This record gives sequence, structure tokens and C-alpha cells, in this order.
Amino acid sequence: MGREKRTGRWKGRQRPGIKSLTMGLALLLLLTACGAPQPARPEEGAGKGASGQEGAMPTSITVAANGGVVERAIRDHIGAEFTKKTGIQIDFIAGLSSEIVARIEASPGNPTIDLAFIEPLDVLRLKEKGLIEPLDDASLPNRSALKADYQVEAIQDVWVPTFGYIVAPAYNTKAFEKNGWAPIASWNDLARREFKGRTAYVDVPNTWALLALYFLALANGGDFDRLDPGLEKAKEMARISETFYKNSTQVMPVMQQGLADVTYLSTYVIAALADQGVPIKMAAPKEGVPLQAIGPVVPKGTPKGKAARQFIDFFLEKTSQAALTELGFSSVVEGVGVADKYKDVLALPEGTKAFIPSPEKLMELRGTWSDRWAQEVRPELGKGLK
Repeated sequence: MGREKRTGRWKGRQRPGIKSLTMGLALLLLLTACGAPQPARPEEGAGKGASGQEGAMPTSITVAANGGVVERAIRDHIGAEFTKKTGIQIDFIAGLSSEIVARIEASPGNPTIDLAFIEPLDVLRLKEKGLIEPLDDASLPNRSALKADYQVEAIQDVWVPTFGYIVAPAYNTKAFEKNGWAPIASWNDLARREFKGRTAYVDVPNTWALLALYFLALANGGDFDRLDPGLEKAKEMARISETFYKNSTQVMPVMQQGLADVTYLSTYVIAALADQGVPIKMAAPKEGVPLQAIGPVVPKGTPKGKAARQFIDFFLEKTSQAALTELGFSSVVEGVGVADKYKDVLALPEGTKAFIPSPEKLMELRGTWSDRWAQEVRPELGKGLK
């Protein structure tokens, strides 16, 4: 009965809201026809398609790389300048190269990372699995300035070197002067008996140790396919050493505290030690030194590939590379040299051989070399100290 009364009450009149609803619909149609902006969908601004080469720029990209000096370079230097220029924020994830690769492998085609800075050996692994996108020259105009020495043919279609560095022996100049030791002139010098108990060498399977092993092989007539001469010299290194260290994070305090005088490290770690007041200098062995680089790849499936490529290209600008040399990295582009403050620490004499040992060979032999090091070299630790 009450329902009939309410119905009768509005007889002959529209119920409240009907008129306003009709007018609102008409206005919406008019605005749409006139091209009025529509609210953005959550994914708009992130690009379109697997390569992310279309659409508006996103407000941020997620970048993964090593921590430490690499993280500071991205966060506080190159990334900060990129954000000023483009408005695109850098969300950073720190991790080892192998950890970053595992993260990409865990979500194939649907990555949680838009750009990953990794080493060539790990790039090869991802490329073989089809988990990274091609990088064409059209999207990276500054790539034309890359130094030929840093190009890695097997991966140059998917990877660009950005953080250049050298791995080389380094030594405490004051300790050498005090003890009357001659400067290091060969990779074989790392096994000199006068250095017993004063070494801080990185252990295999760390890539730097593998590079040292390769150059020890070269110094003694070996090569990738004839490792024995290098292993024999590495045994001599082990005998004068109390231990091997996992990575540079462990080596740095040993060198800082004066507990060791001889090591092999990357240029950016040597520079960091010099910044902390360690009287250190990089050696220039007659056999040469390995060029290395960390560089970005774009995981397949990111919707922010266009912005990621823009960030890569920004790294290749001369101003960016000059900023990296101030942190101890080597420039990967022509026309940028060693930072003035590091010339006495990192500059190599004219004519020093510097090249990238084959990443394909290193990847192929890494397991075998690591096993032989563990079985033949590590057991010799400290035997010459007694």
C-alpha cells in the first residue's frame, strides 16, 4: 500500500536526477566530439608493445645494477641529471649481475625491471634464452661515438658498454718504496716471494680472478685452450697468500688498513681506495690488461623500452662519460680520457695493450677453470708462509 502511495505521489512529474542525468550525458557527448582530454588509463604513458617504442614517456623506469660505486653513479650522478632533463625518475634495485639475471629469468616476457646493467657473460646467457630486446642504432644515436675496443661483436645487437673499466694489478707505492721493491711489470710478478703474506687476491669464480688466470696463462705461453701454465703460476700466488677474497668489498678494508700491499682490482675500486687516502697505483703489465665493461640490456616485455633506451643513450653523452671518469671508470666513448685527479693512479703508459678477452670463451670455460682452481690452486694457500 505504501508503495502505491509513493508511485502516485510522483505521477505526472520526473523523478529527481533524471533531468540532470540527461543533461550530463549530452554534455559528455559534446565534449568527446570536441576532443576533450580523457582520463589516462593506469598503463598509459608507459609505452606500447613489447619493445615499448610507442606511446608517451613514463614518469619512472626501474633500473637494476650493482651496488656501491655503480649505484652511486646511477642514483646521484647520471640518473639525477637524466631526471632533470627528462622528468623521468629512476627507481633503483641493487644486486649482483648474476642476481639481476636470475630476476629477469624468473619472469620471462613480464619483467619487473626496465633496464639491467650487467656483464657480457651474463648478457650472453640472457641472449641465448631470448630474454632481452635488440638495441638498434636509430634509438641510440650516441652509440656512434663508442670506442671500438669496447665493442663485443657477439652481443652488440642487445648490449651497450657504458661503465668501462680495466682489471689490473695494483700496489701500495709507499710499501714498495720502503721495501725497495721494483714496480709490478708482469702478471707473473703477483707471485714474487717478497710479497708473501702481503697479498689480497680475489678468488675464482669471481670474473676478475678468471681474467687474472687468463693473463697468467698468456704470460707463460698459454691461452684459453692451454691453461696449465697459468694454473702453475697461480699456485705460486696461492703459496705466498694467507687467503683469497670473495670480492672487492672484502679486499678494500685489507688494503685500507695496510694489511696487504699487492692486489688486482678494477680501476673504479683502485680509484675509491685512492680517494680514501691509500697510496695505490695501477700497474701496466707487459702482457697487457683486460678491458671490461658493465652495460645495460632491455628485458623483453617491458612497456617502458623507449624511456629505457633514452637513458642508455644519455649514458653515452660525453658529459656523462666525463662524470663517470671522475668516479674512476674508463670512458667508453672517444674524446674522454682519464680524470685529471686519477692520472697518477690509473693512467697507463702509451702502448700498453688493452683488450677484451673473448666473453664466449670465458663463458664456455668458466666452469672448468673454476673446478681446476678449486682442486689445484686453492689447496696451495699459505704453504709458502711457513
